[in-house]
Amino acid sequence: MASPVSNSTVSISTAALSAEISATGAELVRLQDGAGADLLWDGNPAVWNGRSPLLFPIVGEVTGNRLNVAGKEYEIGRHGFARTSTFALVRSDAASCTWRLESSEATRRQYPFEFRLDVTYRIEGATLHMEAEVTNLGAVVMQASFGFHPALRWPLPYGKPRATHEIVFDKNEPAPIRRPIDGLLSAAQFPTPVQDRHLLLHDGLFEEGALVFDTLASRSVLYGEALRVDFPRMPHLGIWTKPGAGYVCIEPWHGHASPEGFDGELADKPGIVPIAPGATETFAMSITLER
Repeated sequence: MASPVSNSTVSISTAALSAEISATGAELVRLQDGAGADLLWDGNPAVWNGRSPLLFPIVGEVTGNRLNVAGKEYEIGRHGFARTSTFALVRSDAASCTWRLESSEATRRQYPFEFRLDVTYRIEGATLHMEAEVTNLGAVVMQASFGFHPALRWPLPYGKPRATHEIVFDKNEPAPIRRPIDGLLSAAQFPTPVQDRHLLLHDGLFEEGALVFDTLASRSVLYGEALRVDFPRMPHLGIWTKPGAGYVCIEPWHGHASPEGFDGELADKPGIVPIAPGATETFAMSITLER
């Protein structure tokens, strides 16, 4: 059974693609091709109730679920609070919509910065563009990370068996990968599972959790010979599923979980983006149907 979609949603479309976005988390909750075939996981709560959560102001976990900022501690859960927050709809038309989350008393208890997060979804032809703009509204440098987490159908609805699906990277990926260890980024490195740019998907890849590419050459991948995922300025990538599930998450990140043994200031955490007062940092990815 699919997890119910909130009534507070907006639908956008072209002839080639349609999408539905929820006010809860400004989350993409449905993506279909022009014939109405589903490309996104349905959020079955018996397996995993996510669909495409947005990760902000952290990606993954921090040690002890605590942020250290200027000598003070703030409790924050995995992937931050954006994915469970209610966003306000700023604007929408037939093929695009923009949602906004701003700092509040509730967010300051977890993350002591003044911010505005605007998330825009836009369909152009057969491409869904997803863009997040994080603006520092405060008077001090703000530290943040941002990640996308779309769960794409595995198998895709185009007749290829699940066992033949692969992810093809646009560049060779010889660097070792990391794994999650109790929610943190492993100190240990593991040999890359990518061979000649190809990653053949199988459940055994994920028995120890996600594949974390923290030294990534590619900024684009092709999934299942049908979907191209582009992330031009996102330097990290997670790939994850629950073994046996009907989805694979292809997750462009700027940032990742705290490394094992790291318990320092947020400003010193690997993968953090410093945003100057009044400045805006943009994070973006796109999904293109190539068939």
